[in-house]
Amino acid sequence: MKNHLESKVIKRVMVGTDRSEAADRAVQWAAGFADRYDAELFAVEVVVPQYPSATEFGEAEQTRAAAANNDLAHFVRQVAGDRGHALVVIDTDPALAIVRAAEQKAVDVLVVGNFGMAGRKKFLLGNIPNRISHSAHCTVIIVNTAHSTGEQTSGLARTHLSEGEIPPFEPRLAARATHIAAVMAKHGLKLFSQSNEPDISIRRQQAKRLRAALEELGPIFSKLGQVLSTRPDLLPIEYIEELSLLQSRVPPMTESEVVQVSEQELRVPWEDVFKSIDPKPLAAGTIAQVHRATLESGERVVVKVQRPTARMDIEQDLALLQVFVEKVGKRPALNQVIDMEAVFKHLSTSLHSELDFRQEADNIERMQVVLADYNRLAVPSVHRDLSTSRLLVMEEIQGIPIRQAPAGPARIQAARQLLESYYKQIIVDGFFHADPHPGNLMWWKDCIYFLDFGMVGMVGTDLREHLLLMLMALWQEDAAFLTDVTFMMTSADNSSTLDVARFQSEIGEVMAKYRTASLAEMQIGPLLQEMSAVSLRHGVPLPASLTLAIKALAQVQLATAELDPALDPYDVAGKYLMRLMAKRMGTAFNPKTLLYQSQKLKVRTLRMIEAVENFVGARPGGPKLVVNFRANSLEDIVRHTGRRLALGLTAAASILASGFTAASTVTAEWVPITFGIVGGLLTLGLVIDLLQRH
Repeated sequence: MKNHLESKVIKRVMVGTDRSEAADRAVQWAAGFADRYDAELFAVEVVVPQYPSATEFGEAEQTRAAAANNDLAHFVRQVAGDRGHALVVIDTDPALAIVRAAEQKAVDVLVVGNFGMAGRKKFLLGNIPNRISHSAHCTVIIVNTAHSTGEQTSGLARTHLSEGEIPPFEPRLAARATHIAAVMAKHGLKLFSQSNEPDISIRRQQAKRLRAALEELGPIFSKLGQVLSTRPDLLPIEYIEELSLLQSRVPPMTESEVVQVSEQELRVPWEDVFKSIDPKPLAAGTIAQVHRATLESGERVVVKVQRPTARMDIEQDLALLQVFVEKVGKRPALNQVIDMEAVFKHLSTSLHSELDFRQEADNIERMQVVLADYNRLAVPSVHRDLSTSRLLVMEEIQGIPIRQAPAGPARIQAARQLLESYYKQIIVDGFFHADPHPGNLMWWKDCIYFLDFGMVGMVGTDLREHLLLMLMALWQEDAAFLTDVTFMMTSADNSSTLDVARFQSEIGEVMAKYRTASLAEMQIGPLLQEMSAVSLRHGVPLPASLTLAIKALAQVQLATAELDPALDPYDVAGKYLMRLMAKRMGTAFNPKTLLYQSQKLKVRTLRMIEAVENFVGARPGGPKLVVNFRANSLEDIVRHTGRRLALGLTAAASILASGFTAASTVTAEWVPITFGIVGGLLTLGLVIDLLQRH
């Protein structure tokens, strides 16, 4: 059975060339193809003008084009004989010029090479072979014009590696370690050995030296420093402040690298998916680079492409850090300053997470659910079908920085929602955007869009409850209760050495400082940051997830202050906490919840009674507990406590019964009312008994 080409009459073949060595090979291939069908061969060369044709330089270009035509005609006759023809065209668009020439000559087959004609070099501006194949009305053949000796090619000669085929990582640890040691020595660093210097100015100088060394060691070490800057529980405050100033000076990826990674992940030529990609990156980071692009459907997107060597570079430096931790990380002198094992674990987890773009896509989709109740907040949509672990394709947010948002009700509403959403993200959902600096917040369609979900934070259930209590204590200006909540958060077990009174006094000073500030200076985020610093000074550092949440809250506080300087963060926090508590109370009094909780209480009560019976020997075979009470006061206390416990349990049972019967559709109305009155009277009796005994 004949193929498509053999089943049709081919009389004219055209081939494009720019007279490069690779393009000449395409002409030779086309000549052989035309000879097979005894067809005419037209070789077309496009000269891109640099000057207007009416100028002196433009006329010179036309003269050179005529000379090029003669040269091309001579070459074509050499490879195709009398059937060969040459055509030189002056045009600013080579792809469309070749397509128009093919139509004018009514060719049956158009041949282009995948190498040469500046095709792949200018791929981001519009790949010529691809554009020809999409625009021509005749059959188009793109031939591989690389040498058979193994020359690197583009176009159809593409390499696709599955995840299982990625070469194994073999770090050159010795050479890298030597370089790191040399840089550290150059900057006079001794691996934090003098970080406990009491002079703050000296510690600051050492921190600056460390920052300079990390910047010189390259983008990976800069990234390590940036990650560490979010952990004041692991490093001294002077180091945290300096590391937060680190800048990753990363050269942009080459176009060929962008092509390589994109096509390895897409497993098809990039031009089959994208209509165009902007050659200028929006951002070039340590791990990835971001470009604007347009899909074949015309939709505008942004493409995040991972650097080809990102994983290898990170694994190499993490391997070195692990060796360092194993060798010297447990030395007491070093551990007094920095927990190296915790540092390594945190860095490894954070960086490996950022290397997998699928996790970032999951974060974006999860945040969509978290922000569903806020009509002024949004996140970009993700093209899951085009995204992989090293390639992320998202909706382009075509907006402006939030500080440039136009004045009006939408801006005011967005400011309040942005701040309130962070209370919800941290306290309710336990999942928050951990890097909400102004560059990651854009204003578009009267909404604030969150960008870059490479760094998110998680807060556990118990910690969320403690943080809720902390915010309520701040709201009520209760320094004593705030101190207790802080100890609950940190599980402080060094109370024998901790100066609790001094700690509480400093917490109170921080609260007073911010609560008496002007409206524009009322910032809960910075307040929590100062509280964290106080905790660190007293040896009770807050949990790592909370310190990250505090930093994020401080950043978002600054953003909302720019959007609406009159916004009172305490008012936002207070009203949100009241709504949250009311919602929780409503859930607690739901009949289903009451029934569930009553059954849990019943089971736990029975188990407690059984445990007491076993303990006092009331059950056969169990141990006997005999206690002779000789103190009348102690007997009174036991008797009074038993009476109060009976009153409390009976009152609670009556209130529960009132709730159950009220929810029933078959119970008379007087029943829940009666239970409610009984419960109220018993509660009143309990209160009176308590007041009489104090």
